Amino acid sequence: MADDQAAGETGIDQTSAAAEPAPSRQPIGFIRQVELVDRVKAYDPDADEDMLNKAYVYAMKAHGGQTRASGDPYFSHPLAVAAILTSLRADPATVATALLHDVVEDTDATTEDIRKLFGDEIARLVDGVTKLSQIELKSEASKQAENFRKLVMAMADDVRVLLVKLADRLHNMRTLHYIPKPEKRQRIARETMDIYAPLAGRIGVQRFREELEDISFRELSADAHATIASRLEDLQKHSLGGVLELANVLREKLAAAGIKAQVMSREKRPYSIWRKMTQKNVSFDELADIYAFRVLVDQPEDCYAALGVIHSNWRMIPTEFDDYISAPKPNNYRSIHTAVIGPPSKDGRRQRIEIQIRTYEMHETAERGVAAHWQYKDSGAGGSTVEIVTRGQYDPYETPRRLVEMFQSGEDPDEALQYAKLELFQDQVFCFTPKGRVIALPKGATPLDFAYGVHTDVGDQCIGAKVNGVQRPLRTPLNNGDVVEILRSDHAPVPAEWESIAVMGKTRSAIRRRIKKMEHEDHVALGRSIAESVFTGAHLEFSLKGVREGLKRLGRGSVEDVLIAIGKGELPVGELVEAVYPGASIESDSEIRAASLQTFRPRLAIAGLTPGAKVKMASCCTPLPGERIVGIRDDDGAVQVHTIYCETLEKEDPPQERWLDLKWRDREEGATAFARITTTVLNGVGVLSEIAGIIARYGVSIANIRLQNRSREFIDFIMDVEVKDARQLAQMLAGLRASPHIITADRTGAGDHDEL
Repeated sequence: MADDQAAGETGIDQTSAAAEPAPSRQPIGFIRQVELVDRVKAYDPDADEDMLNKAYVYAMKAHGGQTRASGDPYFSHPLAVAAILTSLRADPATVATALLHDVVEDTDATTEDIRKLFGDEIARLVDGVTKLSQIELKSEASKQAENFRKLVMAMADDVRVLLVKLADRLHNMRTLHYIPKPEKRQRIARETMDIYAPLAGRIGVQRFREELEDISFRELSADAHATIASRLEDLQKHSLGGVLELANVLREKLAAAGIKAQVMSREKRPYSIWRKMTQKNVSFDELADIYAFRVLVDQPEDCYAALGVIHSNWRMIPTEFDDYISAPKPNNYRSIHTAVIGPPSKDGRRQRIEIQIRTYEMHETAERGVAAHWQYKDSGAGGSTVEIVTRGQYDPYETPRRLVEMFQSGEDPDEALQYAKLELFQDQVFCFTPKGRVIALPKGATPLDFAYGVHTDVGDQCIGAKVNGVQRPLRTPLNNGDVVEILRSDHAPVPAEWESIAVMGKTRSAIRRRIKKMEHEDHVALGRSIAESVFTGAHLEFSLKGVREGLKRLGRGSVEDVLIAIGKGELPVGELVEAVYPGASIESDSEIRAASLQTFRPRLAIAGLTPGAKVKMASCCTPLPGERIVGIRDDDGAVQVHTIYCETLEKEDPPQERWLDLKWRDREEGATAFARITTTVLNGVGVLSEIAGIIARYGVSIANIRLQNRSREFIDFIMDVEVKDARQLAQMLAGLRASPHIITADRTGAGDHDEL
């Protein structure tokens, strides 16, 4: 493709997608036409051989004398992409698309030409891949965001577009070293690390993800890559013999237990090692899975039998155990992960070794990801067609689908790209609906995110949640295995603080969309309230029919447009009166609007805001009902609400013209808010239960609790609590301070002037 063409290599990919590119140039070895067809027919005997042959010849002739940056024929690139996809056992249409994916963009061929020669399906796939690169924007940041938006929207039509694009990027990354400009190599590597590698992981094509990450890592952090590669080489010299010996012992132990199994050893890639060292803050020697074994068995019950044999013979590491057979990942990845302390090596050190246990079917899914869910159907003379099938309730396309929904909702591409990166990179938690459906969420996600993860309609109707049968605040962080029940109402409100407690980009986008709808409705209601007041004061009849008849004179398209313009203050009420009743006179327009604003109550619980203003509760001080509050208007007109004594506000000292005088309205019965407190307690048995007991006596709920520091004498806790107002919080804090076991109990961020 145009943006990636300079990244092209001489040569083509070999059959394994995991092969590392050699840093020096290798001679080209074209895959012959018959060999490519044989690869496809090996896993799909009904494949349309004539169609594949025709695509091969057509693409080779179309690209003609075109060359890559390396000087090699350009056809080497689409041929390599096709070869990569055969390693995933891609359907014939996808392999043909790989051969043809650049002809519309880089030659005189058109999509219509492809349709006439190869049919609608292949033409649609080629068109989807082609559109991803037809973007001309000024800034690189905007270009990446728009490219990503195009990629996501293309996936909405057919996931195979994503597979071709990932294979295309993989081959270009294997040949990245041919690009002469370091800054361009860095940009491509960063984009690959940020977008393409995690997307490959999310749809389960782990072999693509690992190689994309490792090549990007080598480009972005050459020294770190070289250091780890050197350590791996050194480790191999000293430990490989012991590892292979352990593999033989493992085979013997499993065979003695009557378990038929295949045992394979593997070595982690440098980037995977670097990531674990960084995440776990450990040294190279402390990692448990530099060397790993994969145990393949026939049936799921054999997996657990093998696990018993392994744990009976070697000491397991409790923190390194995961059962993804009992609770599979949403991309249908299933396996048991464990780690053990192996026998001592020649230098006396005991090597920590990871073992993955899975069936052959699970291994197929782990290796091919979403492609393992493809099912071929005979479509007669047209060849085979393909559809995605999922086993059970797990959707391998869940994350791409959420991204599609985000962009389809009209989210700004640059902002959506940032949310997408967060969603792609964050660790996941797996929670359950009451009926057992698994919902994958980013780590730290809340029941509010869960609601939108189930379905947008469920989120829009959310008024509360039960976690494991107990009602919890919507800001409660969820943990793996939680069963979440969403409480719903057709008239669910949209509290101003909801956007600040959402973690998923999809959730924030949906909340913003609802707030905009609410603002729209408020402007309509305010406009109507003002108009009715004007017409009544002038002893004139107000009717929608009359407004409709005056639309042409006002130059407006609909009655709603008129009411919104009046509500926003963009259309003087006098002009509406003149349009409906020419020659009629009214009192001052500004006086009428001021009076109407006093009587009109928007649905936010804060007075002093302009109807329709975007509002966010400041996380630094988490204002509570009963406290004095102020609003700080941002450049885009949004208002952030702080307590008057907020320490952050005092430090930032915004200009006076940005300040708004706000106050709390009467809140609905049962409404609550959240505050964060820190406590320092004596380290002793039962202290935590005493804190919880005191908090409960004041009718306050604990939403979240975290141990911050611990010494022999003292423990520091940070707690998020749910309260009705500032008075209730102050009373609860006083109760805590009265305990002889509690040294301090203070609210964080709001200053020292909490008002009662």
